[in-house]
Amino acid sequence: MANAEAPVLEPVAGQQAPAEHLFQPFKLGPFTLPHRIIMAPLTRSRARQPGNVPSALNACYYAQRASAALIISEATQVSNARTGLRWTPGIHSREQVDGWRHVVDAVHEAGGRIFLQLWHVGRISHPTLQPDNMLPVAPSAITPSGSAFVDNGRGEGELVPFLQPRALQIEEMPYIVQQYIRGQGIAERRIRWR
Repeated sequence: MANAEAPVLEPVAGQQAPAEHLFQPFKLGPFTLPHRIIMAPLTRSRARQPGNVPSALNACYYAQRASAALIISEATQVSNARTGLRWTPGIHSREQVDGWRHVVDAVHEAGGRIFLQLWHVGRISHPTLQPDNMLPVAPSAITPSGSAFVDNGRGEGELVPFLQPRALQIEEMPYIVQQYIRGQGIAERRIRWR
């Protein structure tokens, strides 16, 4: 069997080759990005305990990736009752806000841009991750398949089966919306996200 050569993509007359296009500036709303390579959010589980606080390790991690046109942060909890994985950061306490400020400053000092991804995990949680060991809240009381990543009490991660969540009541919806609004407001006013 003869070795087939891989097809070569030729630019169409008047168009850039795909690779050249990738490195061209791009307008994203009010932001002009230097190219089109964006770092997708990746859960790192590196927040300091207690309190799920972004740490120097988070700041170093994101600053090392500042050459991306835009970094979208790992999912960030809007309240302590919205935690889905141990060691993931939040944006609802003073310590977390200070931690994110150090992360954002490190990214900006390295010439990068970073956006915060806000997170409510719904049923993908476990009582050990919730205040007072409450059941996670979700749109429906349907147990997800899979496992939750929790602290086993010795500072180590452990997978445990999900439990049936509590169904969200309609009256609770405005409160959850307010948690997102508060998280977004904190990110805009108290941390210089861009």
